[in-house]
Amino acid sequence: MSSDERMDRRSDRDPGLPGPAPGDRQRPRGKRNSQGIRVDPEAEAEPDVRRTVISALVAHEPGVLSEVSGLFSRRQFNIESLTVGPTTDDDFARITLVVEEPDPGIDQVEKQLQKLLPVISVRELAPDAMRRELALVKVDATDPDQVSAVADMYDAKATDAGPETATFEVTGSRQKVEAAIAAFERFGIREAVRTGTAALARGPESTADYPAEFSEEDP
Repeated sequence: MSSDERMDRRSDRDPGLPGPAPGDRQRPRGKRNSQGIRVDPEAEAEPDVRRTVISALVAHEPGVLSEVSGLFSRRQFNIESLTVGPTTDDDFARITLVVEEPDPGIDQVEKQLQKLLPVISVRELAPDAMRRELALVKVDATDPDQVSAVADMYDAKATDAGPETATFEVTGSRQKVEAAIAAFERFGIREAVRTGTAALARGPESTADYPAEFSEEDP
C-alpha cells in the first residue's frame, strides 16, 4: 500500500475538528511584538500629536526656571518654546510653554509641573487664547526699498538701519512671524532671534489660579 493510500485511509477514520477549509479561515491582523504576542494595529498606532499652550504660575524666586527646564530634560517632553516673566506682583512669575505632544504627554506635563514646589497653578489654555511672539530679524539692506516693502507687509518695525544691514521687529502669531522670516530670506538674513510664545486667556477668564489671599487685579 502506498503512502498516499495510507493517508487517505487515516483521513477517513479521523476527519479532524469541524471548521472552514484552510483557504477560508480568517487571518489574524497585526504583527507580533518582541514577546511573540500579536498586537492589534489600531492599538499599536501612535496617538495624534497636537500643539498647545500651558501656563504655569510660579513663585518668583531663584532656581525656578532651572527646576522646570530640568524636569523637561529628564522626562524628554517635546517643548517648542518656554518663556518666563514677572506678573503684576513681585512674588509671582508666569511660565508659558508651547508643547507638542499626544494628549497623554500633555497630561503628564501638567501633572509633573504641579509636583514642583515653586509651582502654584498649572493650566492648559484654550485654543482661542491670545498668543503673541516677537522676533528680531537682521537682513542685508542692499535693496532698501524692497526690504521696506516686505517689512510693511508684516507691520515690522525698523529697530536698526545702516548701509549694509537693517534689523526689524516682527510681533504677532507664530504663523505671522514665520511668514515674515520666510519673506525676508530673499534678501539674505544675517541673524534672527525669537522670544517664544507669550499667552493669556481671553476675556474675564483668568490665565492662572492665584492663591486665595491674592488676586492679580489687587493693587
